[in-house]
Amino acid sequence: MINIDINKQLHGSDGLMNLNIKIDIKYKEFLVLTGKSGSGKTTFLRILAGLEKSNSNIKVGQELWQNDKYIMPVQKRSIGFVFQDYALFSNMSVLNNLLFVQKDKKLANKLLDLTELTSLKNRLPHNLSGGQKQRVSLCRAMMNKPKLLLMDEPLSALDSNIRLKLQKEILQLHKEFNTTTIMVSHDPSEIYQLANRVIVLELGNIIQDGSAKEILLKTSKSQKFSFEGELLNISKVDETYIAIISIETQLVEVVVSHDEAKVLKVGQKVRVSTKAFHPSISKI
Repeated sequence: MINIDINKQLHGSDGLMNLNIKIDIKYKEFLVLTGKSGSGKTTFLRILAGLEKSNSNIKVGQELWQNDKYIMPVQKRSIGFVFQDYALFSNMSVLNNLLFVQKDKKLANKLLDLTELTSLKNRLPHNLSGGQKQRVSLCRAMMNKPKLLLMDEPLSALDSNIRLKLQKEILQLHKEFNTTTIMVSHDPSEIYQLANRVIVLELGNIIQDGSAKEILLKTSKSQKFSFEGELLNISKVDETYIAIISIETQLVEVVVSHDEAKVLKVGQKVRVSTKAFHPSISKI
């Protein structure tokens, strides 16, 4: 069990706030942190890693990482950290980036094989694609077989096909090495694919804690589906009102009533839902 009780004052999206998080995390759990920008997610990871000072109590099993009298140095914590920007050594090959962490060629080759990088092991980082660099970064983080793997939106800069492939590889490594993983993500599909527990932060506090389905599936009563988006426009076509709504990367048109059109305003966050329908799903 990992026991975490973190308290730190910081500047959030709405000014000064207290990061106040008290949770227990089970071994081998895959936990995703989500929430608005400035809610404290990255700071939480940095405190766990020992990269940021705070008034915290952190205990991993029987090992004390931090309390009011002691802070374990970063290098002594059994963690792997995967950043958004890869942070690879530009003058070292893929293999040597891994061996810099731990002189264990057998483990390095196993990780490269699991992530399909073996044929690229002698290349320098500048000869790799973004997805390949992120796989190297992930492998490097696993070289110490960390008790805790921390990932700060590692796939946010990649396209959807590469993201999907890396999600599978992240999950494979998580299971293969029996690692406890904490990842920051804003992507609902990514969260659903990876997490067995999701924590939502707002202004430094936990506002939701549950399974991915409990947190992400926003339907109620007899609703069959529900999506959140931003109202971009309402126009009248003959006697019908049409709302254009941005949902993630898609735009949808929805017919609204006269009464709904009167109260809705462009720029509002809205929820689109239905109670009775027969969806048709086809391959794109």
